[in-house]
Amino acid sequence: MRNVAFVEGVRTPFGKAGDKGIYAGTRADDLVVKVIRELLRRHPELPPERVDEVAVAATTQIGDQGLTIGRTAALLSGLPKSVPGFAIDRMCAGAMTAVTTIASGIGFGAYDLAIAGGVEHMGRHPMGEGVDPNPRIVADKLVDPTALVMGQTAENVHDRHPSITKQRTDAYAARSQERYADAVKAGKIGPELVPVATRSEELGWGLATEDEPPRPGTTVEQLAGLKTPFRPHGRVTAGNAAGLNDGATGAILADEDTARELGLPVGMRLVGYSFAGVEPEVMGLGPVPATEKVLARTGLSISDIGLFEINEAFAVQVLAFLDHFGIDQDDERVNPWGGAIACGHPLASSGVRLMTQLSRQFAERPDVRYGITTMCIGIGMGGTVIWENPAFEGAK
Repeated sequence: MRNVAFVEGVRTPFGKAGDKGIYAGTRADDLVVKVIRELLRRHPELPPERVDEVAVAATTQIGDQGLTIGRTAALLSGLPKSVPGFAIDRMCAGAMTAVTTIASGIGFGAYDLAIAGGVEHMGRHPMGEGVDPNPRIVADKLVDPTALVMGQTAENVHDRHPSITKQRTDAYAARSQERYADAVKAGKIGPELVPVATRSEELGWGLATEDEPPRPGTTVEQLAGLKTPFRPHGRVTAGNAAGLNDGATGAILADEDTARELGLPVGMRLVGYSFAGVEPEVMGLGPVPATEKVLARTGLSISDIGLFEINEAFAVQVLAFLDHFGIDQDDERVNPWGGAIACGHPLASSGVRLMTQLSRQFAERPDVRYGITTMCIGIGMGGTVIWENPAFEGAK
């Protein structure tokens, strides 16, 4: 097996889904093209013909997110026609699975270098558009009927963990907004963003240069008054969950020797990954067994992890993970630059956002050797990837 390097990741600014969102007039595949072109622009030392594969994830593979989007985006981005591509789907963990699938090919020797990422235009393609779930899923009681509504699965996690109160989730959500705003002010979030030309029938042409969803200055008191749309007197609100968003991400992955040969940077080194299934009606618990599984396989423990990038689909899901591993919800190692509750969660694209941020954090933290990216996944799964910091100085 060869060492797999995460060279660099970039993303578009994330937008709000809907007619008034910044990407209402922008195609999903064009968002991916912007990301691929930016990766190539940032790395002129990479000959385009050396790209062995392009893997692009989308949850709703229809319309401008369909037609084997990895291949069509590769063609549209100007890569040589000899470069193949494919599409992949694991709902929220689409980009994460694109990375692990490509990484497996690199480790095995099938690829030397490839691009992996994801896109979701939830304004054009709401989650579930065009699907036809087999009626036996409910009729045969394979899953609880609430399993197909993500907000209801989050309420179910609250039911199983009564110690995770709405007050705790609101406090976590406000902290995510605060950390994100601080990271933007400090210039930590921004360098990885790809400016995207936008078009609006009302406003004409524009340029997206920053995330649209964040609400800086959000307070616990403001969050306390929000409606609970998934259950009367519930605990899940629009304020303590990620919104509906549009955006794309992408990353260059390479065999470490190939990266060195081409003069490419090595932002992270892959240590291991695991996916695990849970009851679909509590899909938010998925990161727990996925993390336990990959820790066992790599011989590491949770105490070895110095940085955590956890996708914030719902605050309750993050807190369930932290409580399980005995980590304080305000721990500075956890989402130090905020998370999806602030910046957004365009489903299949989010996994590479987590990786990009972790890689950038590694560069600032030579005292940290290992970090994880983890997320819950619809229909009852979780995924976790462990990364090693090449800048770690502890071994010197």
